[in-house]
Amino acid sequence: MTTNDSPRWFKSSYSDNGGACVEVATNLLPSHSVIPVRDSKHRAGAVLELPAAAFSSFVTGVKNGHVGNV
Repeated sequence: MTTNDSPRWFKSSYSDNGGACVEVATNLLPSHSVIPVRDSKHRAGAVLELPAAAFSSFVTGVKNGHVGNV
């Protein structure tokens, strides 16, 4: 990735900063057709690159209460 392609990470404004958060970088969607997701506690760790449709389904599941703590 070039400097312009660097992820700009952010957490949801609904995050309570309790440590169980994910960060996303939506700025790469137009150029790479993916939304990177990472664990906010392990920023140097693995990054999942989700296609837009998969990320949208995940967000919908969270909003509808279908995705919870494991």
